[in-house]
Amino acid sequence: MNKLPILCCALLLAGLSSRAQQTDVGADLRFRYEYRHGYGAPFHDTLKPGSFLAQRTRIIIDHASPKLKLRIAPQNVRTWGDVATAARTDVNFQMHEAWAELLFAPNWSVKAGRQELNYDDARILGNVDWTMQARSHDVLLFKFTPSKAHALHAGAAISALRESNAREPYTVPQQYKHLQFAWYHRQGERFGFSLLALNQALPYFVSQKEKLAWNQTLGTRATYAQEGWNTDVSLYAQTGALNGKNLLAWNAAGNVSYRLKSGWVPGAGMEFLSGKAGNDTDAGFKSFTPWFGTNHKFNGFMDYFFVGNHANSVGLTDVYAHLAYEKPRFKARITPHFFATAAGLYRNEEKLDNYLGTEIDCTFGYRVMDFVWLNGGYSQMLATRSMEALKGGSRYSNNWFFLELQVNPKLFSLKATTDK
Repeated sequence: MNKLPILCCALLLAGLSSRAQQTDVGADLRFRYEYRHGYGAPFHDTLKPGSFLAQRTRIIIDHASPKLKLRIAPQNVRTWGDVATAARTDVNFQMHEAWAELLFAPNWSVKAGRQELNYDDARILGNVDWTMQARSHDVLLFKFTPSKAHALHAGAAISALRESNAREPYTVPQQYKHLQFAWYHRQGERFGFSLLALNQALPYFVSQKEKLAWNQTLGTRATYAQEGWNTDVSLYAQTGALNGKNLLAWNAAGNVSYRLKSGWVPGAGMEFLSGKAGNDTDAGFKSFTPWFGTNHKFNGFMDYFFVGNHANSVGLTDVYAHLAYEKPRFKARITPHFFATAAGLYRNEEKLDNYLGTEIDCTFGYRVMDFVWLNGGYSQMLATRSMEALKGGSRYSNNWFFLELQVNPKLFSLKATTDK
């Protein structure tokens, strides 16, 4: 039997399949009601609680071919009622992602454009998907994956206010002017570990002249999983400078959990983020900052720490436990956090107790349809006198509630082949 025609047909089919292209279009709609009575900081008794309904509307266009991956994801973020019902203009349109990834070989590629950076447990680099706007970076990213067990990424970014013919000061608040990072990950059957190095230049001004403060975040994270057990430990250090002064800070964390066949998942963990004591006269910075992390995920859902706050402060010790129940269509969790300062807290030269308070977070999620989740949660902060001294407000009756509908349908897909 002549096998040549069969071989030619097989090669032809392989060639066609290798040139296949696919475009997927999906949506990400989120509707979240929140009641805030002491969210982010202790509540002031002279105020009334806030409540509102926020919405994210995002269209996600993904394209994939043998040599190219591409994503375009515009979004609108709004609070219901932020414009009149007959308004001719709208607000808060952003391009959340707009990137192209060129696949030069099976194991390496270059990705350029506005994109999410989401690594490890998102403590240092995360997409902050909890917030309606989320976070993305304008960055050039090199990816090298020699095998399934090894991955190396390296990225760089440069920021400017606009196109200009001369150097201009960069004045975007809390934003780097230069950024470089490298990430290596090794994943085995049970054990994995990552190395991360991040270098950034933050602008500051002396006598109205722009200067750059370079600082570095260096660290590692390791994971181990076996027969229901999951553990992770991480250690990071920060050095360099902030606002022309020395920076030296560190962060350590560890977690352990066990998944029972019944769906129950008990666990516990702790995190330490260094800080600077109130009576420390050293001009340098000693407080660790998780610069681009998904900080809502850590240190309690009421966001008292490191969510646009608590920078260059007394640091934090967070000891917590959790009991979760997880099934394909339903999940629930209760997590108490015990908070204390990492460095001494003082008020008018009086040293206060380091214990700041206990937060209890309760959350649930129910899959209404394959592409619809209903999520909700309630948190109570049992603050102390030390928390009042640190953040103001009243330590009594601080709580927060949210209810969210998340709709993520795939709208349609297009598949095609090309002979080019």
